Formats: sequence, structure tokens, C-alpha cells
Amino acid sequence: MKLERTFDLLARYESQPEKENALCIKQNGHWKKYSSSDYVEMSHLFCYGLLALGLGKGDKIMSVTNNRPEWNFVDMGMAMAGIIHVPVFTSLRPDEYQKIISHSETRIILVGDTRIVSHVKSALEKIESPLELFSFDTIPGIRNWKEIIDIGRKNLEQYKGKAALIRDAISPDDPVTLIYTSGTTGNPKGVMLTHRNLVSNFLSAAKIFKLKPEDKYLSILPLCHVGGRLGNYQTQYSMAGIYYSENMGTIAANMAEIKPEGFDAVPRIIEKFYSVIIAKGNKLTGIKKKIFFQAVQLGLKYKPFGENGWFYEQKLKLADRLVFSKWRQALGGNVKIAGCGGASLPQYLERIFWAAGIKIINMYGLTETSPIITINGTEKGEVKLGSVGTTIEGVEIKIEDDGEILCKGPNVTPGYFKDPELTRLAFTEDGWFCTGDIGHLEEGKFLMVTDRKKEIFKLSNGKFVAPQLIENIFRESPYIDQIMVIGEHQKFPSALISPDFRVLEEWKKTEKITVSGNEELIRLPAVQAIFSSEVEKLNKKLNPVERIHRIRLVPNEWTPASGELSPTLKLKRLFIQEKYKELIDQIFMKN
Repeated sequence: MKLERTFDLLARYESQPEKENALCIKQNGHWKKYSSSDYVEMSHLFCYGLLALGLGKGDKIMSVTNNRPEWNFVDMGMAMAGIIHVPVFTSLRPDEYQKIISHSETRIILVGDTRIVSHVKSALEKIESPLELFSFDTIPGIRNWKEIIDIGRKNLEQYKGKAALIRDAISPDDPVTLIYTSGTTGNPKGVMLTHRNLVSNFLSAAKIFKLKPEDKYLSILPLCHVGGRLGNYQTQYSMAGIYYSENMGTIAANMAEIKPEGFDAVPRIIEKFYSVIIAKGNKLTGIKKKIFFQAVQLGLKYKPFGENGWFYEQKLKLADRLVFSKWRQALGGNVKIAGCGGASLPQYLERIFWAAGIKIINMYGLTETSPIITINGTEKGEVKLGSVGTTIEGVEIKIEDDGEILCKGPNVTPGYFKDPELTRLAFTEDGWFCTGDIGHLEEGKFLMVTDRKKEIFKLSNGKFVAPQLIENIFRESPYIDQIMVIGEHQKFPSALISPDFRVLEEWKKTEKITVSGNEELIRLPAVQAIFSSEVEKLNKKLNPVERIHRIRLVPNEWTPASGELSPTLKLKRLFIQEKYKELIDQIFMKN
């Protein structure tokens, strides 16, 4: 069958044997499983219910919820009715919800739980037009989403035929979703994506991941994020079972339970995995510790397909038996592949996980490109570690004279909602989409992304600095949780560093040091000496103009909740610059 629209996935399920674990979620300590027939039925009933409520093609419905099977039911139900899905992160402030609700012209809001209801209700206080609010969880005083399912069931005979006509008339080029970017440098923009955008991308991705119907896939990224949505769709196309992780804190436990063959992640999650593993290695003693870190050093030099030669491969086999097999066991024992995107993945992480038998599939793209532009494969000739791979099927790229990456293909957005001027500026006169990223090609096909065009800054001596490259190198340090490189118009680069306080806690115990809090901790001469030593060591990997001259430690962890990170765990540079203005001024005071 030809698959051209997102909801054609339902027909694909119907054409295949019953899938008992199509969509799964953990509730009350047990995994609740929805079959493929459950998925198809609930999606259609939701569609009928929406039509019975008077909604139609072009209307908008917002969802604000954690990952759950119900997200798929409403997503497909909306798509079949021609209604545009506006999925939004659960971590936004009420004023941010208010802006998106108003701009998107949303008519119904579907929320996950009590906490989200309170934030959305605060946003609704400033909105004049009446909106219906439904919840997935049972919440007193809030209509439950199952009411729409019940309406659809009661009106099935009346709307089944009408829904079929609407569904059949939907074109691959009709918009299916409106995704608001996380806005790391300003107000979020409403990116319109069509069925063709999403379908072309997930069909191509499925050919790379090669998941099988008997496989299990742990879905970690939020479904409102275009990367999480891609993984969700391409896994459904592959007919593998999808299990939604409970939250970021339960990922390891969920993996141990379900033993997935694959999962999705952003680089920060991979970094956390690595940090936990290294922390356990540091607790070893004697010969076990020596063997552990010999394996780590070996893994950091990994090259695929035996490129390091016979002797290296023999050492790797021994390291795998003694060390890396335990890494895989910690992730359930079956993980073979993990999709990773949304930010720059440090090369050392990619190499060591490949060495450990876990292929991190690095990819590159934006919300506007649905999202994949390039992706690393798993076969010889299709992968180059350290790159973001080659163009996905049907997509073209070219590099402008200033290094900006331009893109064309069926994955590219038709534009920004209600903003023709912004849409015009996003494209060249001959139709190439401007990514805003800087990069170059190696071997004529492997893309290397070096930084965001807007984030590269110039020193007072006229030299340019690409902060992401430096930040990736510095995050190799177990003591550094987050770092932001600064120095525009200054004589040299410097940095704000948010330490990994879990690592420092272990250090405190070892050194038998007692302090009252993080403020006092980061002022300790011994702690300052640790970070000075780390900077000196890591600076050797950089060109002289890129080396960090001064640092300041901050006493708090950077998170989406505290505002320094976007929901996809990228640095919100303007926010950080404003929050730490006094500290930054101190850094360059003597300059």
C-alpha cells in the first residue's frame, strides 16, 4: 500500500497481523499495552467525536502532555479530520502558553495532568475567545478526553461515511501540524508541516534504523518535539512495539524492564548515560578499575569496520567481554541502535558507544525540515563518525560561500504560520531553505556541522570563534555539566561553567570536606584548582584563538525549569547572558 499521509499508518496496521504491544505505557507499576486494533479504533472514534463537536478541516487543537499512547489516538484522529495538531512542551510558562494559544487560534486544548492544567488555566485567563479544555488524566472539574471518544461512538453511523470522504480528500501537501520552536534566541515561531514533510522523512529514517516487528523501542523524546515524533512514526511504520519512558529519571529502569533494541535521545541524555557509567568506573579499585579505563581509552579511539586493524579488534573483543558487555546490560542487554539529534553530539561519545556495540545514529535537522536533513547509516560507506552523515533520501544540500547549510527536499516546511515575511527570509530566491547552521562536506558527502551562524562571534582582534565546538570538548570533563563560551568583541574567549554537582559530591566524600551549599563549594580553592586544571588540559585540544582564558563557576544546575536550557536541552544563550550579566562583566573587567 502507498503511504502518503500520516494516518495511512493506521491502514498499514490493519493490513498486518495484530500487534499486541503497538503502544505501551507504565501505569501503577505495570506496562499497559494497546494493540494495533485498539489504536485504529480509538483514532477513528476520536475523529468522529471531533466532527460531531463541529470541528473541521483547518481548525487547531493543542496538546500539552507527557508521552502516552493517547497522544497517538488524538494525533491520528485530528489528521483524519483535517484538523491541525499543535503539540506543545509541558515545561512552558503560562505566558508562553498564552502566546501560542492566541497565535495558533487553537479551539480545544488537551492537557495531561493537574500540574499542566494549572499552567494552562493561567494562560487562558488572558484569552478572550472561549476554549474547551479536556484532560487525559481524570481531574475533577475538567472534562475528560474520553467524552470525545464517547461522542464519536454514539455518532459512529452518522459520521463514519463523512469522515471517510474527508480523509480521502486530504492531500499529502495539506498541513497536518503546527510546531512552535523552543525559541532559544527569541519568541517561538509556528512551523507548518505537511503530511508529505513528515511521511517522506519517517519512511527514509525507517530504512536506516531497520527495526523489526519483534523489536521494542523506548520512546524518550517528547512527542511534541519533531524528533520524538519522527521516532514515533518510523517505529510504527516498522511495526516495532513502542514503550514510552515514564520520565527522565526512570530511563535506566525502563530499559532494564523492557530490554529494548532501540531508543531515541538528544546528546545530553547520551552524556548523562556516559557520566553515570564513568562514575561507576571511578568507584572500582585495583585491577578492575585499570581494566575499565583501559577499555574506555580503547573505545575513544574506535573506528568502524575494522579500520584500526586486526590487533585493535582483538583488544576490543577482550574489552567488550570484560567491560562493554556490562554497559549494554545496564541498558537492558538488547540495545543495538539509538537515534540522536536536536543538538551537537560530541564525537567521543559517538565513538565509545559504537565501540560498546551501541550504534548512536547521529543526525542533523531542524523543526522546519521535519526534522532530518542528514543521517549517519550503519553500513560501510554510509557512516563517518564525527559527522552528521549524508543527506536523507530525496533531500539536497549545498554550502553557501559563508558556510551556511542550505536545504531542499520534500521534508522542508512550506513556511511559518501567519508570517509571510519570516517565511520569505527563510528561503533564498531560488527556493533553498536557509538552516542558519554553518558546516562543510567531507569526502564530498558527509556533513560536518560546526555551529549556529548566529552564535559564532568575533573577538576584538577580528578572529571568529564557534562556541559549540569548544563547549563539546569541554563537556568531556566529568566535572563539567554545562558550559557556555562567551567573548564577543573581547580579546579572548571565556566561559561560564555549571559544574556536575553529583561528581563534586563524590569528591567531597572522598576528601572528607563539609560545606553548607553549592555557593561555598565552588569558592573552595581546591575546587577552583580542579577546574583550572581541567581548563588547562582541555585547552590543549583547541587552537590558540579558541582557548578559554577565564572561567566563572555558577552555583546551580542549568535545566529547562530554571530557564537556562530549552525543552530540548539546548543552551538559551540570551537568557544566560542576562541572568549572569554581573558575572560576565566581572570576567572581562580587567580586559
